[in-house]
Amino acid sequence: MLSELRALASEPRLRILGWLKDPVAHFPPQTDGDLVDDGVCSLFIANKLGMTQPSATEHLKILERAGLIRGRKIKQWVFYRRDEDRIAALKRTIEGEL
Repeated sequence: MLSELRALASEPRLRILGWLKDPVAHFPPQTDGDLVDDGVCSLFIANKLGMTQPSATEHLKILERAGLIRGRKIKQWVFYRRDEDRIAALKRTIEGEL
């Protein structure tokens, strides 16, 4: 649980999780990959964050290592979506400890 909490201790990562909860509302249609089924292209996420691709990728990798999002490679891009089961389990754990 510690890695999940550390992953959440960042404003950009919290924004990413919020955007990925409803990707259609926050991102334009993609040429490759469905926003909901496949996830959001990392380039779109970097642009929305207003940071370079490497900086955004570092935030995405932290969220992925914590199990809060999953990446899927399509062509040369990686598309990310939330792992709702893992997020729900983390919420239950946190609520149980309060």
